Amino acid sequence: MFYQVYPPSFCLADPDGRLGRLAPPHTSPGLARLAGGSGDLEGVRRRLAYLAWLGVDAIWLCPFYKSPMADFGYDVSDHCDVDPLFGTLEDFDRLVDDAHRLGIRVVLDLVPNHTSVEHPWFADARSSRDSAHRSWYVWRDPDPDEPARPPNNWVRAFGEGPAWTFDQATQQWYLHLFLPEQPDLDWANPEVEEAMLDVMRFWLERGADGFRIDVTQGLGKDPALPDAPAEQAGIPWSEQNDDERTHPILRRVRRFLDSFANEPVSVGEVFLLRTETVARYYGDGDELHLAFNFPPMFCGFEASCFRARVEEVERFLTPRNAWPTWVLSSHDRPRHRTRYGGSERRARAAAVVLLAMRGTPFLCWGEELGQEDAEVPPEAMLDPGGRDGCRALMAWDSGDLHGWALPEGHKPLFPFPPEAAVRNVETEAGDPGSVLSLYRELIALRRSDEVLRLGHSRLLEAPPDLLAVERFAEDGRRILVGVNFAPSELAWPVGGATVLVSSAGEGHLCGPAEGYGGRLGPEEAVVLRVEPTAVA
Repeated sequence: MFYQVYPPSFCLADPDGRLGRLAPPHTSPGLARLAGGSGDLEGVRRRLAYLAWLGVDAIWLCPFYKSPMADFGYDVSDHCDVDPLFGTLEDFDRLVDDAHRLGIRVVLDLVPNHTSVEHPWFADARSSRDSAHRSWYVWRDPDPDEPARPPNNWVRAFGEGPAWTFDQATQQWYLHLFLPEQPDLDWANPEVEEAMLDVMRFWLERGADGFRIDVTQGLGKDPALPDAPAEQAGIPWSEQNDDERTHPILRRVRRFLDSFANEPVSVGEVFLLRTETVARYYGDGDELHLAFNFPPMFCGFEASCFRARVEEVERFLTPRNAWPTWVLSSHDRPRHRTRYGGSERRARAAAVVLLAMRGTPFLCWGEELGQEDAEVPPEAMLDPGGRDGCRALMAWDSGDLHGWALPEGHKPLFPFPPEAAVRNVETEAGDPGSVLSLYRELIALRRSDEVLRLGHSRLLEAPPDLLAVERFAEDGRRILVGVNFAPSELAWPVGGATVLVSSAGEGHLCGPAEGYGGRLGPEEAVVLRVEPTAVA
């Protein structure tokens, strides 16, 4: 089980030391706020004991590299150093050492599709058409007949506009699938690939356990750079690029990772919203180890949508021996409780889906508290993609600053989520009926039960408002997962079943399983143990 840690929003441990490393003036409002009001690596290290208590197997650590923060760390200016905002390389080393002592692996966010305009590679590239790094990026000449027209109709993510910026100094366009401050690297150049492998080697030799690979589908591009189809011309090209040249790149990256004794993992952010398409990027043991399963993040609280997602996973991934993943919330999308209208009952039921399906679950910091998006007015937004709300700060206690020790005169980078006075680690850890207790119970059950952790999966026939999934082992052991998506009680008769976990009430961590009465309450989810089937 992975736990996503977004360092700016997780925990601040060394505010005074950080301010001593950073001298104003700051180049952007976001950077000025980051300087005093965001988290750091030492804060992550000091909260590792909490993550171990929760039952986390690995953390996915979002970018902490040197960056001018145009995209809050996803515009990297030095892939092999820690930004002073977050600490030092020594802080990183201590974090990894302590995580490993607690049995927690540390997976880093690798940003290989683009760099910052302030990266030395790009500074050299734009210095001259003949520079050593010119061919490391994607450049095109202007059309002699229409020099003001970009090379194609691709549009960028974040804001409106083309995925191209004209460089006056060298009189060519450069490609950026995201902000103009994030020029795309050209992975058709073997030097780029070798440089990025060197980046991975640097962190692996410092103890990292693998990488979540940002914009995986963007690495290979058709060198002809053809226009997007007219009907898709307004969709950012980062959400459409799906070129066969990416697959040999990933196979080489996989061979590189497999050469390390600690068996580092690769997790692809393949932001293509069809499971059938994403399946081609992993499985069969030769590309990615894992890839995010994004379609559930676009489901409402509807049985039909979740049933379709489970069916697609089994239909497209199982034949490729690709291990599924499940994710409900992240730093890029509204949190699932917010998407479900703020309902805690629905969020609790979804937690059962997340942690009881076949595959690897990814939790987003604060999700286990029932956290919603913070309310941020448009004029106060800092993030270029308007994602401030889902990046709300983690609440550790019920105090005024909820466990954050901010420097005097500084505001938090992002707001706290609603109800932080009661939805915080300190308060919920002592409440056996809290969302946190439910997550901890589900994680403990998953860790202790081989059928939930590694067993097969099949959809069962069920009424329209019910998601029913059987988890089973070759020796006949069985667990049933039922989720009632209706706002009213629903009959689901199962003979000889006991309730291991219910989303509706206090858990069973300290007591025996309860008999199952054959009915699910409104928007309730249960995990049931049933009598094993006879195996010849």
